[in-house]
Formats: sequence, C-alpha cells, structure tokens
Amino acid sequence: MRLFLDANILFSAVHSPEGGARELIRLSDAEKCELLTSQHAVFEAQRNLFVKSPKPVANFKKILKTVHRVSDASPNLVAKAGCFGLPENDAPILAAAVAAEADMLVTGDRKHFGHLYGTVVGRVRIVNLVEALETVVGS
Repeated sequence: MRLFLDANILFSAVHSPEGGARELIRLSDAEKCELLTSQHAVFEAQRNLFVKSPKPVANFKKILKTVHRVSDASPNLVAKAGCFGLPENDAPILAAAVAAEADMLVTGDRKHFGHLYGTVVGRVRIVNLVEALETVVGS
C-alpha cells in the first residue's frame, strides 16, 4: 500500500515521537506500507519545523530516509487539483499524490482537505491519519 504524506504528517512524525505519524514510519520500516511525499511537502514541513520547532530538524532527516520523494506534479495536474476547492499551496500535494499513483493521501489538514476525506481523486483516497493507520494495520 502506497501512502502519500502531506507536510503536516511529516511535521507530526518529527515533532511527536510517540504519535500516529511516527507509527506510520515504523510500519513502513516493517514493510507494511510504502511512504511517499513530494519535494513541495518536504519544503513546507521543513519551513514549519524551522519556525515552530527548530530542535528536531535532525530527526527530520532521519525520517526522510524512510519516505520516498516523488516528483512534484505538472502544472496542468496542479491546476486540475485546484478544482477540488483546495488553496493554491495544497493543490500541489493532491496533484503529486495522484501523479505518484498513491493509494492514499494522508493529511491532518481538516481545514483544507476535510471536505475531501473519504473521497477518491484519480485512484487516491484522501484520509486522515487514524484511517490510514487502521487501513495499514488491518491489511
């Protein structure tokens, strides 16, 4: 199962060593799932870590070793993703997940992605962290 991680999930994996996002990292290490993200998501997570919590940046590099970085999506695909009511900064996340043929886009961003939770775009199901964990553990 291929899970595309939004920037907030990457941030949480670094910031909360005992949280659900870090559990996804452990499940990936145990080969229960494959974790993906884009350079756009990495930059966003890095920026937020630097502003909100500069100490765990070393942990970020370690976590990124588990997460496969895929190419950012084409401008055309980003424009199509924007048609789903996403802000300009979030459309590239959905577009990259679709381009990478992920099974799920895992995001904790209820404000911008909440209206899409449980829906499928392309072949990508948009889910929160709890649903992703339940799906991976249950498979």
